[in-house]
Amino acid sequence: QLQLVESGGGLVQPGGSLNLSCAASEFTYAIGWFRQAPGKEREGVSCISGRASSTKYTDSVQGRFTITRDNVKNTVYLQMNNLKPEDTAVYYCAATRYYSGACSMVIRDYPYWGQGTQVTVSS
Repeated sequence: QLQLVESGGGLVQPGGSLNLSCAASEFTYAIGWFRQAPGKEREGVSCISGRASSTKYTDSVQGRFTITRDNVKNTVYLQMNNLKPEDTAVYYCAATRYYSGACSMVIRDYPYWGQGTQVTVSS
């Protein structure tokens, strides 16, 4: 069924930037970005509704990360600026084809998941 492929992760110094991409194989409604650091639970980072009328960010990334989407390309982006060591994690994108009126950062709301891309912030 629906497949998601993340890209754009890598090693960056504190204060640097990365732009993650999530390419979907077909139409989606909401897309969420989640991350999981070693020894920690997976947490929601950001989400965007199907037509980008709703976006959400977890408090720790507010003002630093920006989520956008290009529905012609079926791709969602997460621009990450002023990266901090605590941002180090595997980042996953997740998708739903159920419309709920606003996006969600709840894991159980997303049936489809990508393989993850590693983001490492270190000097």
